[in-house]
Amino acid sequence: MDSPADTPRDSTTTDRTTTDPTASVRPMGARDRDEEGRARNSRPRDGLGRPLPYGAAGVPRQPEGVVREPEETVAEAQRLLDEGKPFHAHEVFEDAWKSGPDEERELWRGMAQVAVGLTHAARGNVTGGARLLRRGAGAVTEWAASGAGRERPYGMDLGGVAEWARALADDVEGGASVDAAARAPRLRG
Repeated sequence: MDSPADTPRDSTTTDRTTTDPTASVRPMGARDRDEEGRARNSRPRDGLGRPLPYGAAGVPRQPEGVVREPEETVAEAQRLLDEGKPFHAHEVFEDAWKSGPDEERELWRGMAQVAVGLTHAARGNVTGGARLLRRGAGAVTEWAASGAGRERPYGMDLGGVAEWARALADDVEGGASVDAAARAPRLRG
């Protein structure tokens, strides 16, 4: 056992939720819960969505379950992508996927996959990043060609997004490292 992570803990061990030694402690194994009792991870996260230790300075989390107009979804996701926060952009797309009309679910799911593919690529996950980028590209292409779809919903250039995602997947598989902000897609072309 070389590190504290290798040390077994019993149910009475506690974990500090902040770096303040006078702050309250959370029992190990206790789950973070929201006001309604649902499990929610309250650990801070970095710009790529990786959990940080409790008490660390992270980036503000995207609130979940926000219902936005589609144009607002695209604008907010683009802002987050430009800031190098594709994980957070994926959460914006996920809100649209869950709250939007049924005929647009596959569009928003595909956009969420593209954003999380960029997340994994920027984290260095070659296989997962490339796979999700291609899956998202396929989903938005398929949606655009479907009876419910169209090529430029809410001003988004789905052909351009799909082309960008496939090219990035190729680059990642070729060994390129990815800076999420520098490689962010232009959603509106």
